[in-house]
Amino acid sequence: MKNQKSKFLHTDKRVYIIGSIVATLIAATPYLFYLYESVPDQMIWDTFLFTIKSSYYENVRVLAWTLTSKLIPLLLLFIWFFTCRHWWYHVLLVPVAMYTYQIFTTLNEDFSFVDSNQLIYLLPIMAVIIPSIYLIRARIFDQINQATKSMEELEEEFKMRPKNFWGKFKDYF
Repeated sequence: MKNQKSKFLHTDKRVYIIGSIVATLIAATPYLFYLYESVPDQMIWDTFLFTIKSSYYENVRVLAWTLTSKLIPLLLLFIWFFTCRHWWYHVLLVPVAMYTYQIFTTLNEDFSFVDSNQLIYLLPIMAVIIPSIYLIRARIFDQINQATKSMEELEEEFKMRPKNFWGKFKDYF
C-alpha cells in the first residue's frame, strides 16, 4: 500500500496547543459560572483594583450572577462559531448578538428589564443572516439536483478555510 498522508492529520504543535486551550476553557465553564459566588453579598464591592456599586440590582453578587449567566453561553457560542465547519454556522451570530445585547443592558443600570425588547434590536441582524442561510441552502440543493456531487462534497465546497483565527475573524468583520 502507498503511504498517504491525510489532509486532516496535523503535526503542527500550535494546533494541539490551541485545541488544548479551547478544550480546557469548555471544561472549565461550570467553574467559571460559579465565580459569582466569590463576589461579596453587598451593594458596594471595593477592591484595590476597582470599586463596583450596584444601584439597580442593589447587590453586587446578583449583578455578577446575571453577567456570568450571559457571558458563559456567549463564550461557548464564540467557540462554536469559530470552530464550526458547517455551512450554516453564520446562524450562530443571532444568539451571539442576543447575548451581547443582554450583557450591555445588564451593565446599563437604567433599564428595568434585562431581557426586554431584544427582538427589536436583533431584527436587522436576523434580516441579513436568515435570508443568507436560506440562499446558501437553496444553492446547495440546486447543485445536488443538477450535479452528481454528494452533500459532503458540496459542504466542502462552501466551507471557508482561513489559515488562522485572525484570518477567520477578519472574514466576518
